[in-house]
Amino acid sequence: MTVRTFPTTGPGAVPDPEVAAMLIALDAGFPDVATMAAADVRAALRARRAPPQRLPEMAQVRDVTIDGPGGPLPLRVLRPHHDGGVLPVIVFAHGGGFVFCDLDSHDELCRSMAAGVGALVISVDYRLAPEHPGPAAHDDMFAALRWAADNAGAYGGDPSRIAVAGDSAGGNLAATVAIAVRDAGGAEVAAQILLYPVIDDDFDTDSYRRYGTGHYNTTSAMRWYWQQYAPHGTDDVRLVPTRADSLAGLPPAVVVTAELDPPCASGDAYAQRLAADGVAVRHRRYTGLFHGFLSIPSLSATVAARTEIWAMVREMLGCHSAPTASP
Repeated sequence: MTVRTFPTTGPGAVPDPEVAAMLIALDAGFPDVATMAAADVRAALRARRAPPQRLPEMAQVRDVTIDGPGGPLPLRVLRPHHDGGVLPVIVFAHGGGFVFCDLDSHDELCRSMAAGVGALVISVDYRLAPEHPGPAAHDDMFAALRWAADNAGAYGGDPSRIAVAGDSAGGNLAATVAIAVRDAGGAEVAAQILLYPVIDDDFDTDSYRRYGTGHYNTTSAMRWYWQQYAPHGTDDVRLVPTRADSLAGLPPAVVVTAELDPPCASGDAYAQRLAADGVAVRHRRYTGLFHGFLSIPSLSATVAARTEIWAMVREMLGCHSAPTASP
């Protein structure tokens, strides 16, 4: 048997043994999605998922269903224990390659964000590809944002401070919805929070060449995700935010990338383009970490990163004090 190791110095280094062990386990155990049907991928991942622990505890959790553009659209509204009265609002889209995951898969991350930022988090169970190709997920996220603007006040949220957020594919949805709101001239978005976002379908970047195999999230998987979500091409700003002629006028952004993630270079470039177009950006690239690390609370590196990221989000949303809850 060959035991995989990672370098501890230089580009692509994983100096943290805990992170290296987790990356090896993920790379060895994650299904080869590119060889599977979408339904089989979902079943395999659900079978691997531990029962949700519903932690950290929230002051209020409400599952609601709204009228979405494609029918009923489930949302989960999470209000943390917080003494700050009216809270900023974060409308969150989960990752999963546009194909899998749901409210439960990202429940812990959303709870951590709600508690760590001190925000009302609204998680969106958008329609999945390939049954619902893009821009269905984008349209659902946009509908959830509009619902939040009209209804967040009933849950103690501040309609004047609403952010869009997402990790991985959800980061794509947050970015494209921020553009759609700007172009529609609708209610303003206070911030966009893009966590290792899947920005585009350029598979020839430096990070794809370096880390497209052996680092859990692979180039072949990313190609497959895009084939499911955009079977008719990606020449649409609702699918790929870099198709926008300009990013000027977009809300301030927190952009988080991970060095060992194939889409890292595209996320870095998007942060740079936002800044070049006059958008206020807080960009943090985590060296020696991999795609999806924020969803693994057992990692010490994740706890530290969350603390830093939630602080950046608090600052961007004008939160005047840090909540007392743990990250």
